[in-house]
Order: sequence, then C-alpha cells, then structure tokens
Amino acid sequence: MHVSVMPVESVTLLNVRPDGIYLDASTGLGGHTALIAQRLRTGLVIANDRDPESLELARRNTGEWAERIRFHRGTFGTLPDAVREAGFDKIDGVLADLGVSRYQLTTPHRGFSFAADGPLDMRMDPTSGMTAADLVNFTDEKTLADLIYRYGEERRARRVARAIVRARPIRSTLHLADVVSRAVPKTSRIHPATKTFMALRIAVNDETGELDRLLESSPYLLNPGGRLVVIAFSSGEDRVVKNRFRTLAAQGLGTILTKHPLQPTEAEVAQNPASRSAKLRGLEWI
Repeated sequence: MHVSVMPVESVTLLNVRPDGIYLDASTGLGGHTALIAQRLRTGLVIANDRDPESLELARRNTGEWAERIRFHRGTFGTLPDAVREAGFDKIDGVLADLGVSRYQLTTPHRGFSFAADGPLDMRMDPTSGMTAADLVNFTDEKTLADLIYRYGEERRARRVARAIVRARPIRSTLHLADVVSRAVPKTSRIHPATKTFMALRIAVNDETGELDRLLESSPYLLNPGGRLVVIAFSSGEDRVVKNRFRTLAAQGLGTILTKHPLQPTEAEVAQNPASRSAKLRGLEWI
C-alpha cells in the first residue's frame, strides 16, 4: 500500500480552508488528495497526475469525498489547463509531491524497479514517449554516460555506459541491473544499479523540465495568500525548489515559509523508509 509522505506536515503547511480551492499536482494514489478533501466543506481539490493507472486507483481510494474532487490527467506543464477546466482563474494552494509512487515502483510491468523482472519502460504516462529500453539500446555511449552522471550522480557513469553498450540489446529490468552490477562493484548498502535506474527514469519522464514548468507556472495560479508546497526527494530537486522560492521572495512576490526544509520524523522513517530523503518547502504568494 502506498503511504503518503509527511502527510500532516504538508497539508498543514498548505493551510487548507474549508471553502478553498486546491490543486494536488501529483495525486498518485490519492493520499494527499484525500487529506485535503477531508478538510473541505464547500471547497474543492483538483487531483492531477499524468499516470492514467494511478488516477484510476486514486478515484477508488478517494471515493468517500468524490463530490469535493475533480480529476485531471496531465503533466506539470498542463496545470493551468487543469485549473481552467475546473472553472477557476485562481486557486488557494498547490501541493506537489515529486516522488515516484510505490504502485509504480512495485508493479513489474511498469519497469521502474529491479525488484522484479519486467519490461524496461519507466514512463509515468505509459501511453506516450520513449521508454527506458529505447534510451539504453539506441543512445550513443557518451550521451548515455552524461545523463547517468547528471541525473543519477553516478561517478562511474562512463564505465556503466560502456557496459550497457557492450551488452546490447538490454532486454529487461533485471538484465540491466545485472549489467550495471557487473560494471559497478557494490560499495554501500544501496544496490549498484540504483543511481542508473534513477537517471533513466528522470530522463525518460523529463522530470527536470517538468519541475521547471511546475515552479514557473504554479505560483501565478495562486490567489494572494495562497501557498505552494513542494516535497522533493533528491538534493538536486530540493536545490531547484529552494532557489526558485528565493528568487520569488527577492522579487517581492512571495514569502518563504520554511527557512530550512522540513523533514520526516524518525517515527515516520521507521514506518515508511521511502520517506527518509524527503524535504518539504513552502511559499506564500503575495
């Protein structure tokens, strides 16, 4: 079962009013969406995700509050459309959880994980775009090494890329994990292929571009006093969020609500180890 990260902290920082209009930019399986909906009376939450399978599961999981939720399928770049299609010009808050849902990670046919064998897909929207298999089998070695280094912060990216090219065609998630493991000896508790898989996922889904689009458009969707709350899971993502918030504050457009990012409690990490790297930041629109 998917467990929402920092649920109380994130929704509290969002400052949900019973009559407010909110946007969950990455609803996943609907955990944060449900928490927002529970606090509404005459208000509404727009639940957005680009993964049609996740959206369908979110509908089921939030059925108790269906009258307070409107669903929208799209990327971060389509968030203005989601707000407009729900009938609003401005809203009172945006929450974006940048993590991959446990459903995606634990469903073999989605190809996000090497925990079980599956096709090398990794697309958050499995109906469009290139797959991870396309990337590893048809990208030249230098470009592949560059993206593994840039997005995965893998110091041995050149060695990994060379091994992948020599082992082509890469047939599945476990095949790729085995190839990377042979090229990169295990030096820590994490699996040697973890950084490579993360890099491929980020590249396949243009996650850096999507984050830029989120941070460029979503503040301007807010009413005065509205809040933008973002949960990041990598130092790179958190740095981008922090710098964007600082820029908006310096321009007099927003007030930073979190001098330092909020992080999950020890109790939450013990219950949900996937939350351990989460960093939560908030900005209030002026």
